[in-house]
Amino acid sequence: MVSQPKRSTPRPIVLTSHPAKFSKSIAIHWGEADPIKRGAIIGTLTTAAHRNVIGTHSGSYAVYRALAVASGKLDANHRADLTNTAPAALLHAHPAWSDPDKIVSLDPFGAIVGEVYRDLYEQGYDIKPTIAITKAHINMPELQDAIAKGRLQEDGEIMKKGGDLVVTKAAIEPVWYLPGLAKRLHVEESLLRRTLFEQTGGMFPELITRPDIKVFLPPIGGITVYIVGDPDAITDPNRSLTVRVHDECNGSDVFGSDICTCRPYLVHGIEECVQTAQQGGAGIIVYLRKEGRALGEVTKFLVYNARKRQEGGDRADAYFTRTECVAGVQDMRFQELMPDVLHWLGITRIDRFISMSDMKHDAVTRSGIEIVTRVPIPEELIPADAMVEIEAKKAAGYYTESEVLTEEALAEIKGRGLSD
Repeated sequence: MVSQPKRSTPRPIVLTSHPAKFSKSIAIHWGEADPIKRGAIIGTLTTAAHRNVIGTHSGSYAVYRALAVASGKLDANHRADLTNTAPAALLHAHPAWSDPDKIVSLDPFGAIVGEVYRDLYEQGYDIKPTIAITKAHINMPELQDAIAKGRLQEDGEIMKKGGDLVVTKAAIEPVWYLPGLAKRLHVEESLLRRTLFEQTGGMFPELITRPDIKVFLPPIGGITVYIVGDPDAITDPNRSLTVRVHDECNGSDVFGSDICTCRPYLVHGIEECVQTAQQGGAGIIVYLRKEGRALGEVTKFLVYNARKRQEGGDRADAYFTRTECVAGVQDMRFQELMPDVLHWLGITRIDRFISMSDMKHDAVTRSGIEIVTRVPIPEELIPADAMVEIEAKKAAGYYTESEVLTEEALAEIKGRGLSD
């Protein structure tokens, strides 16, 4: 029999909080190069006096934690045992780690809290990593096909026999420094806080009542980084770097849906990364949880229905219109925060940027990172039903090296119907 965690005695519910109600915790001085001077990110739920952030760890998974606690499966006071959880590969600190304008949406010290804040942890502070770094092999049928066709080689180091690709990967939870976030978005911090409070249905009252707390752990998905090749090559000016920034698309990335180019572009990015790594450089895939242009999968499927049922069917000339009709906006990804992870990696130049998106390109270059060459998806990798998407994007100004269709020709590009 497995013993069940003891249910903790219910504590009084605090509906809101004010600075005077709790003793001061460790102050956070965002942008300090010394992690001790910067201060630990403490989102603990066990000792209210130690908390110095709004929200809690694990993003949207915090809701599942609540279910586990409510059902008695998890002790609400459980404290993580971090033995042997240290990063499998260490990334060195970079100047951007101490630049409060370069990184505002993640904790650059998030992977090494077990080391740099060990004394605080031993004193009883419940400090959790917000970044975990490990190593793995990945294998995809498309990579095996690339080997069979001679585009990739099994070198025994980067690409093992059988098509196993060796990667270093990092999972990153969002950590938002609200003053820096507001500055990045060109809004007042007070307006940002109020809007976050209102648009989450009042879920985080401290956004309004605790202006002294400057860091927010939002309940959203995070980022995964896949590094191919030598991580030291990322910052070496004499070695090439290829980067694909990819926003989540469950239907295509996992299940192979052919209405968009997401999985083909992701695989193409991985292949480009492998080629660069095998030539002595490094490749990076940044995978962000922004399903359906950050509109969500339900909205995305509603848009699919609307596109296919509109007069004239799924047409390239009306591709963006139906999204805006359903969601109120064409795209909610707002790539302004995306470059933070690139700065965390120490990137200052990208030799090959595998993307057609001007939003991504412009966000990266505005942040001070040079992009040498942009690489669109090869025409032969585009699924037939995804031609609606790709031609609409090209007509809207996405980067391309091929012809942009006229309005008349664009209206002739159509996808399958719902019954096909």
